[in-house]
Amino acid sequence: MNAMIKSATATAPHPLCGHAMSGAEVVVRVLADEGADVLFGYSGGAILPVYDAVFRHNAAHPRVDGRECMPLIVPANEQGAGFMASGYARACGKVGVVIVTSGPGATNTVTPVRDAMADSIPLVVICGQVPTHALGSDAFQEAPVSNIMGACAKHVFLVTEPAQLEATVRCAFEIARSGRPGPVVIDIPKDVQNAKLEFDGACTLPIPGYRARLRAVENARLDDADCATFFAALAASKRPLIYAGGGVISAQAAPALRGFVDTFGIPVVTTLMGLGAIDTTHPLALHMLGMHGTAYANYAVEDCDCLIALGARFDDRVAGVPDRFAPRARFIAHIDIDPAEVGKVKAVDWRHTGPLVAALERLTAYGRAHGAHARLDEWHTHVAQLKRTHVMNYDRESPLLQPQAVLESINRVTEGRAIVATGVGQHQMWAAQYFDFRAPRHWLTSGSMGTMGFGLPAAIGAQFACPGVQVIDIDGDGSIRMNLGELETVTTYGLPLKVLVLNNAGDGMVRQWQRLYFGRRFAATDKSLHKKDFVLAAQADGFAWARRLGDKAKLDATIAEFLAVDGPAFLEVMIDPDASVHPMVGPGASYAQMITGDFIAAREAPQGTDAATVPSMF
Repeated sequence: MNAMIKSATATAPHPLCGHAMSGAEVVVRVLADEGADVLFGYSGGAILPVYDAVFRHNAAHPRVDGRECMPLIVPANEQGAGFMASGYARACGKVGVVIVTSGPGATNTVTPVRDAMADSIPLVVICGQVPTHALGSDAFQEAPVSNIMGACAKHVFLVTEPAQLEATVRCAFEIARSGRPGPVVIDIPKDVQNAKLEFDGACTLPIPGYRARLRAVENARLDDADCATFFAALAASKRPLIYAGGGVISAQAAPALRGFVDTFGIPVVTTLMGLGAIDTTHPLALHMLGMHGTAYANYAVEDCDCLIALGARFDDRVAGVPDRFAPRARFIAHIDIDPAEVGKVKAVDWRHTGPLVAALERLTAYGRAHGAHARLDEWHTHVAQLKRTHVMNYDRESPLLQPQAVLESINRVTEGRAIVATGVGQHQMWAAQYFDFRAPRHWLTSGSMGTMGFGLPAAIGAQFACPGVQVIDIDGDGSIRMNLGELETVTTYGLPLKVLVLNNAGDGMVRQWQRLYFGRRFAATDKSLHKKDFVLAAQADGFAWARRLGDKAKLDATIAEFLAVDGPAFLEVMIDPDASVHPMVGPGASYAQMITGDFIAAREAPQGTDAATVPSMF
């Protein structure tokens, strides 16, 4: 079989078809053809030919505004590059591109690759590699990238035949963005980068099995019988609820979801990754469900009699005890692009594997054409009462700065229109709970992997993706330490990024668990004795505006000044070290056993949780 095929979408020869190029030049030309307008990476010997080709490409294609057409952003380390590319992809929906050297350069990207895979984020990671003749010899800075990344990525290529390089790079983009998106890694030996090649402009790899499965899923459509069954169940329901996940964002299905919700009046809860799938200020939006979801969202899940899962996977942070998740739902429907997710955790009564936009538009059109409607006035009243009775709240009378108050202050200024990236920990959950998200791709966080250090580099990537939008990194003192070196990246490139650190002098989320389940033995989580001065660190990295806030009376004025800075700004807020994230559904507990804390109303006293089940936290 021919090792390459012509792209089915090619209609005319590429203007550079037949031109002689080096392998590195071929890589860069394909990146340009695929629309890569920002690259992220760190140089090294094994990737130098590609870096030189990027330099020459930018010199040969100047922009009118004097900026590079394909800037290569250099982070403090390769992990930062991976998270920047991820933040870029999450914010704009395009494929993020990472270019790193061999050995430690490649291994430093393992965590971002796994993080992207877990959250279905499209990346192409290009790694330099030792020459093909040295593979397997333990050469300097050699690492078995295919073996290492194979368990973490959607796909991995090792290019040992120069003639297949162009087709491989183009195919990597196809795989990364199609179906359920994910990261694709290309390992390119240095001699392949230096090889003399003839550019084709349209070739790609023959991957018939993948394309056949993809066509079957993408061409799947709901027939009349499917729609009739769905609406019969909806008509019999008195309390239907939509459970929307990150798949709604990936599929660009937010407008279709809004049309479906407005047509049939079904309330919506979203996962952590699904925030922004529907405007959180919409009357039928119940915000986030799950372990730290709003109490009213979780109670709505308890009360619903029909659950419609869209681009969600019933993960453990949502359906911790599957048998007790949505216990009153007599009918569960599930739509997803990935057939492996349907029925994997929770048995469903109606399923469809296919594109979410097409499915929602088909259901909406069918329902309208057949006059489908449900009488949901009582359910709407019930949901509105849940939101009033179990409203999010915290200790507003405390003399100490409460993290929730800080985030509410920012939210009043940004009105749900800023792009918010976070690290991982308590600050992540508070941000998810207390910010409004008026549109998709305004919430960037490490969901499934929960990777500390994600927030700052992801925010940098998002600022490159959306230069005219306000981008804010909400971070914790523990999480930002992981990639603190990227503060310099912010100022090096003159980004107007706003960095907020909620400092509780410890690893707050783990401390919360230690208070609840480990007798307040704060093993390895107390940072009060550490000497890090974050403000001095920010100033050393070039932040002209860097402040520390500890006075509750100055909160609103300081936040307003912080957000109004024309350029990068850094604000550290010293918060109540004992502030906890509530609500909380403990390990082995159902939503009915949710702990709401002292300031959020609960339906009933939560039952105790056996500490022996704590390992399911992680």
